[in-house]
Formats: sequence, structure tokens, C-alpha cells
Amino acid sequence: MTLSVVMYKNLGLSNIDIALYTSWLYLPWVIKPLWSPLVELLGTKRRWIVGLQFLIGAALAGVALTLPLHSFFQMSLAVLWLMAFASASHDIAADGFYLLALKTHEQAAFVGVRSAFYRLANIAGQGGLVYLAGWLTERNGNAQSAWATVMLLLAGLFVVVALVHLWALPQPATDRPAPRQQGFWGESMRVFADFFRKPAILVIVGFLLLYRFPEAQLLKLATPFLLDPVAEGGLGLTTQQVGIAYGTVGLSALTLGGLLGGWVISRFGLKRALWPLILAMHVPNVVFLAMAWSQPSNLWIVSSALAVEQFGYGLGFTAYLMVMILVADGPHKTAHYALCTGFMALGMMVPGMWSGWLQDQWGYLWFFAWVLLATLPSFAMTALLSIPEGFGKKA
Repeated sequence: MTLSVVMYKNLGLSNIDIALYTSWLYLPWVIKPLWSPLVELLGTKRRWIVGLQFLIGAALAGVALTLPLHSFFQMSLAVLWLMAFASASHDIAADGFYLLALKTHEQAAFVGVRSAFYRLANIAGQGGLVYLAGWLTERNGNAQSAWATVMLLLAGLFVVVALVHLWALPQPATDRPAPRQQGFWGESMRVFADFFRKPAILVIVGFLLLYRFPEAQLLKLATPFLLDPVAEGGLGLTTQQVGIAYGTVGLSALTLGGLLGGWVISRFGLKRALWPLILAMHVPNVVFLAMAWSQPSNLWIVSSALAVEQFGYGLGFTAYLMVMILVADGPHKTAHYALCTGFMALGMMVPGMWSGWLQDQWGYLWFFAWVLLATLPSFAMTALLSIPEGFGKKA
């Protein structure tokens, strides 16, 4: 998802097309609850995880093969679409595996670590691979060839990781197919119905949709803003500089924020930590407005600003993960967590689709001002949320 934005920007696509078409890649995460009972009822989570990692590796190789072609945009999007379905299905299995293997206070304690390793993968992608793509482009003058090489390397890495997990991934006794009481389809419908019978479900769904409302719009335009020329309102950084500033420095700060957020929740509980964490997530977005106004050229200033924003985002996102764990609690944790992440993906997909058009109409300065205003729905839904006393706090 993230690499596709940088890749298509390097290959000459407009911000409007990038935001619209890469946002559609969120759709598999939105609709994955439709097949989440398959993962719950057929096979073990471990088998799903390993098998889908092999499939994602094959899809990455497919992207590499399509990039040199004349109709690379349409064909690479089709393969990315396949990869998105595989990745969304992998999320269902991996999330369920996490919930089955750990007790609630362990889930809270490790949610920051879990987020940290997710962010380390982003650093490798947005930092290392983006830098490599920029270096290869400068060396051979062909962005398509550079990105094809990067995707092939990533495909090989995924196959290696899948082989390691086939050998090393734990096998908890609780990882087994869920019992069927009404046949497969009847059981699937009952799992969905149970989710929507949860107390205050409308508030929960509103929170899941709107918590990341500003971030959904900012995320699609952050990299184009860094890459666009100064004359067009951007910062005029090279691909390699973006790999350093956003993909390495920024995401390292985000990782530290995620670790600290997990510790804060396990120490004080989600109820006490929720408002400080949501403020930490949204208030630092002001750095993008400041950069759009001043357009700094110094890489250290840009990196420091991104580090502040990403550190706050890391803190705030741990609270969101813990709310999803709270909502999913019950006999069908895997399927219900998948429903939560489906709503999260919908909340990222729809605002992301219009963000490129908004930026094109208003320019970067007013667009980032709008992002700050867009935090209000997130605050409103958080105020309505009810969190049990002591939830997530280590006993």
C-alpha cells in the first residue's frame, strides 16, 4: 500500500490518480469480514499464515514482471489487488493467532511490541526499499527497472520469511478450527449477528470509522508532498531523501511511540490513557501545516518534524488497537477482530479516495489545515466511548 504510492509517483502518475486508485486497494480489508469465518472454521491460523505469506511473495514477483510492460499501471494494480486480498486474509489469521496465544494483559503489554515490529517492516519498506529504488533510478536512469528490482528482492524475502515461519512459528493448543453448531453458513451468520448485538455497537462502529479520519487523508498525500517541487507547494525532496526522512527517521520515532503507548496502557489501563493518547496522535499533525507554510529545505528540519508527528501517531495508534481487542473479546475473537479491522479499513479507504482531489483543489497549505479540522469527529466519537475500568492494565 505504502510503496505503491511512492512507486506510482516516481512513474509519473498524478496525485489524484494515486490517491484514488491506491485507496481502492483498501477494499479487501473492508470486506474481509465476509470470509473471516472461513479462517475461523477451516484449518488452523498457523497454516493460513504460512500459506498466505507464500502467496504474497508470488504476487510481489508478479508486480515486478508487470512494471516493464506498456500497460504497467493497470496490470500492476491488478496484481496488487490480488496481493491485497492475500494480505487481508493473512491479517485475519495473524490477528486471531495473537488473540489465541496470549492472555488479555499480555496482549496489552505486547501490543506496543507488535506495533513496533509492524513499523520496523515499514522502515525497511519506506526507508530501505524507497532509498534503494531512488539509488537504482539515479544509477540506471530507469524508474520502472529500479522498482521491478526492488519488488523482486521483496518477493524473495517473503518466500524466505514464509519458510522460516513454517519451521519456527509456535503451535498453541488453542489454535484449532472453531466448533460448528449450525453448519458452516449458519455458523457464519451467527458470528456476524453476535458482533452487531454488542452493547453500544453504533458508537463502536462510529469510533472505528472516524478515529483515523484525519490520518486517512494525510497519509495519502504525505509522500507526494515531500516529493513535489517547491513551485507546486511541496518540499522538493529526492526519493532517497524521503526514504531517510519519512521512511527511516519518522518511522523509527513511530516505533518508539508504539512501544511507549503499549507500556502506558499496561501501566495505567486504557481508560486513563485514552485521551492523552488520542491527543498525542492528532495534535502533532500541525507539523505538516507548518512545513507547507515555510517549505523548509533542510533535511534535518524536515526529519525532526516528521519524527514528532510519527512519534505521536505511534502513541495514539496503540489505543486504537486496544479498543479493537476490547470489542473483539468473546468466543469468536478472530472473526470479530476482523470485523473491527474491516471498519478501520473502510475509515481509511473512503477519506483517502477524495484526499488527492482536495489537495489538487486547495493546495497543500489549505489541505493540511483541513486535516487539523478533521480531527473533530475523532474526538467526538472518543468522548462517547465507554471503556471498562482497568482494561488492559497489567495485574
